[in-house]
Amino acid sequence: MKFETFLQSVAHKKMPEGLPLPLQSLWYDATGDWIMAHKIVDGPDGLVFARVHAYLHRKEGDLWNADYWYRKSSETRPEMTLKEEWEILVKRML
Repeated sequence: MKFETFLQSVAHKKMPEGLPLPLQSLWYDATGDWIMAHKIVDGPDGLVFARVHAYLHRKEGDLWNADYWYRKSSETRPEMTLKEEWEILVKRML
């Protein structure tokens, strides 16, 4: 799937079928449903889940918790906007 197609699905609020859970989380986040986005990544193990979890807590403003999840994902908190971080994460996973 192309990034532009993913963005269109967000705009039309129609999630594409077959998205992996971390991408579903980012999709919900983009539609304004932070709670559902968080629910999806809060539990499963793995670097990708931890990375999306970190982004969500950064967006929430809970930097202590975000930094915990960045460490779990083997990354550090990026020096970029939330929008840029979201785009990079989506493009990585597509």
